[in-house]
This record gives sequence, C-alpha cells and structure tokens, in this order.
Amino acid sequence: FIVWYLFGPTPSIAFAIVNAVAVLIIACPCALGLATPISIMVGTGKGALNGILIKNAQALELMEKVDTVVVDKTGTLTLGKPTVSLITPLNEFSEEHILKVAASIEQNSEHPLSQAIINKAKKDNVNIEEINDFKYFVGKGVTGNVNSKVIALGNNKLMKSLNIEIINTHKIANKLRNEGETVIFVAIDNKIAGLISISDPIKESSKTAIKDLKDLGINIVMLTGDNGVTAKAVANKLGINSVYHDVLP
Repeated sequence: FIVWYLFGPTPSIAFAIVNAVAVLIIACPCALGLATPISIMVGTGKGALNGILIKNAQALELMEKVDTVVVDKTGTLTLGKPTVSLITPLNEFSEEHILKVAASIEQNSEHPLSQAIINKAKKDNVNIEEINDFKYFVGKGVTGNVNSKVIALGNNKLMKSLNIEIINTHKIANKLRNEGETVIFVAIDNKIAGLISISDPIKESSKTAIKDLKDLGINIVMLTGDNGVTAKAVANKLGINSVYHDVLP
C-alpha cells in the first residue's frame, strides 16, 4: 500500500487500495476455505450427472485410497430383472402345480426372485391361491399353507433346516447353476416337488466396468447370497477371482 501510494500513478490511492487488498486475499487462508468446498461441490455434481452418487466430501476424498471394491451380484453385475427359465417337476408333481403353489406363496414377498415367479404365473394364466401361515426366513426362503398343503420354497439352507431330502436333486441343480442360473427348491408336505430355475443376465456394461477397475489396480470382490456354483459361474464370466457366496443379508 505504501509503495503504490508514494510512487504509483494517479490516482495513487486507488491503486494502493486495490493492490493491498489483493495481497491480503492471496496471503490469507480464507481463499482455500472458499476454493476447496466449491471444487468438491463441482466434483459431486459432475458425479451425479454421470450416475455416481457421492455421499459427502469425506467420501470423495477417501476414494483415492480405495484398493478394493465389493459388489453384489443381482442388480449390480446382472440386470436385476430375473425371469423363470425352467421348471423341473419331481416326484410325479406337474409343472403347472409347482408354479401354482410357488406363485401363491410368493405373492406376499417383495424379493426380485419372487416377482419373477409371479410374472411367470400371470403369463401362463395360472391361478394364484390364498395363503395362510406365511413365514419368511431371512436369506433362506418362505413357508406357508396353500389348500391345506404345507409349502416350502427356498434354497438349500431352508430345505436342510426343514429336514427335506434334496440329495437326488444336486446333479440337476448344479447343471443349471453352472450356467449362472439361480435354483429354487419347492417342497410340498415335506417332500421335494421340483426346482425352479431363474436367470438374470449379466449387464453388458459389467465386463467393461470390471476391466476398467482392474486396470486401475483395484481388487474386485463379489459378495452374494446366491449358491456357490451360480456365483462362481457369473464371476468366471466377468473375470472376478474373489467370491463370497451363500452370505446372509
């Protein structure tokens, strides 16, 4: 201020004030206090435009240190729009009967696989019956009564907990799982009635995304509640080496 005031051109007082204020702004840490939040806001906004939701500034800063990404399978690596691809009847039960009791018991569930069964029943014009004593077992399946019959629908864990014999179905189930399909067991009055195979195609963008992350030196881990054979089949198609399967929510 003094140098510009004494030796500056006319009007020297104006030049002196402008330059003095400029030096104060640059020298003061307040500039960082303004610039940093703005840059983070812009970065967060850019992310949102590209479909990336960033929780807060701290999350954005920590992203640089990330060395492992954990992903779910259904709806993340796959389309999340499962469809029934095959119904395998066993022990003299019919395909229509299996679909009927499965859709009836699943009408109270909000699981994506349940919706696939209900959609199949509607498509095939199968009547959905009323259900009683509905019970949901987290990460296992559901049970209930349909027309005085005890119905159980779920995975290996549910069948094992109910002491329902499924050893004879392993070969059929594993063949379907090797193709990346999810297999659901249907039991009627504690007797295995059939298998419902549900497919959920891998997203076209998943392979590219996994490759891009690997190129950045990031380790990919797939975490899923699905069966090990199905999980590994999907992981192999995408080049994922670390898989944790049969995990409860």
